Amino acid sequence: MRRILPLLLLALTFLLLAGCANQEIRSKQTILKDTLRAYAATIRWGEIEQALSFIDPKVLAEHPPSAIDLERFKQVRVSGYDESPPITVGPEEVRQTVQLELFNVNTQTARSAVDNQTWKYDKATKHWWLVSGLPDISRRE
Repeated sequence: MRRILPLLLLALTFLLLAGCANQEIRSKQTILKDTLRAYAATIRWGEIEQALSFIDPKVLAEHPPSAIDLERFKQVRVSGYDESPPITVGPEEVRQTVQLELFNVNTQTARSAVDNQTWKYDKATKHWWLVSGLPDISRRE
């Protein structure tokens, strides 16, 4: 009986640790799903100033969008946001490709652009950050 009790406690400890690790992974995936959904809605509604809050603050400080880039977003409406499933490229990084359908309100023309997004997870804040920046809508795809 004395030998069984330590083994039972050890097995219980491993089960608890495995459960905690599984819960952390599930939580990280839930946060990613919620973040991608919120970012998509923000882009669809053309709320570019709000979209800036999804960008990693370090990336935003090093590469702020120009006034011209921000003005371009005011000239278009997003009429389509076709996202591929996110692809895990590392334990803390995912990539997602989005096909944007854009409608220019001045010229009344439609076009598309591809947004190759890279998202990184910050363990300290438990937050996913967009590190690839805003979509480049100046190029035609």
